[in-house]
Amino acid sequence: MTRTVWVKADGAVGDWEARKRRVTAAIEAGADWVLVDEGDVGRVRELGDVNVAAFRSDADVIDDAESDAEADAYFVGKGGEGDGTIDMPDDLSGSADLTTLRRRDDRAQGAYVRVLGTEYEAFAEAAADDADYTVVVGEDWSIIPLENLIARVGEETHLVAGATTAAEARTAFETLEIGADGVLLDSDSPDEIRGAVEARDAADRETLDLRHAEVTEIEQTGMADRVCIDTGSLMDDSEGMLVGSMSRGLFFVHAETAESPYVESRPFRVNAGAVHAYVRDPEGGTNYLAELSSGDEVQVVDTDGHTREAVVGRVKIEKRPMFRIQAEIETDDGTDRIETLIQNAETVKIATSEGRKAVTEVEPGDEALVFYEDVARHFGEAVEESIIEK
Repeated sequence: MTRTVWVKADGAVGDWEARKRRVTAAIEAGADWVLVDEGDVGRVRELGDVNVAAFRSDADVIDDAESDAEADAYFVGKGGEGDGTIDMPDDLSGSADLTTLRRRDDRAQGAYVRVLGTEYEAFAEAAADDADYTVVVGEDWSIIPLENLIARVGEETHLVAGATTAAEARTAFETLEIGADGVLLDSDSPDEIRGAVEARDAADRETLDLRHAEVTEIEQTGMADRVCIDTGSLMDDSEGMLVGSMSRGLFFVHAETAESPYVESRPFRVNAGAVHAYVRDPEGGTNYLAELSSGDEVQVVDTDGHTREAVVGRVKIEKRPMFRIQAEIETDDGTDRIETLIQNAETVKIATSEGRKAVTEVEPGDEALVFYEDVARHFGEAVEESIIEK
């Protein structure tokens, strides 16, 4: 599931300046869609890169003058049965909004429904059969209609829940443990919009089960091509990346957030290891360090296992003296050995049971923090086959 944040910026918000502020805030926060009136599509396109959904102003007329500024999706429901402007027919087969959705010319791809009662829940459920996107806005933000629709419509549509705050957005993403596919935020506050985007990102992130492995060997190995990953994000003291020579066991390597008498801190950087090593990505796969380049995404993790994604800004590969760290971890089948190569430098630190520790001070018996999963990988993807790594 790809979760989305939509921002409502139609005529109900106010004049164009008010609507423009919302659209601008949505773009700057990283929202996925804005929902506007059809006549604003062209003006929104001029403000920045964002998906534009538009309320269809007239289901039977498309203004040729606006043909060069088409929306990415058109919605029915505003000024119709969906928002209660027109009475709901007793027989939904006579619904004008649903008829427009079902037209073969693909006149509309989305439905907007204010849940004013149980009949509107039924209407939203019927719309979901034909709509690519179904927006449901509860009155006084009740979670029950959303629970009902999540349980009923499944994957038939991209279900978007109305919200007015980031907290409501977070709840919508967590409802029934499945959550809505998206939220439509009706707020003028840039902070609330950013908060909804953060809730979207958090809903899709993993929490990893990190464990400790006992260091059994550490030795100097000579020179190798070392990779530093410089990201476009600042990391804090508890964050780093998961890196290792063996895909099943990755060591927690801290970001260079600590002050040092030798160099200034670089909280955007992880001195990750040798070019052959794996690093974990946000989708749960792995990449070779040598493959990374500007614009790629890597997974940032903290010592409690919480994850987020970061964009690679630069990769630095240089010849440096290296250590080989070997550790053993208890598994269901006994003991397994994992290892990695990492630069011989006091500024490079791994996480241990005693806290962060420079690799130059690591000794046998130390407990290194690792992520272990008993799987093989092919081109970074987990596969069920026997692979020997040594």
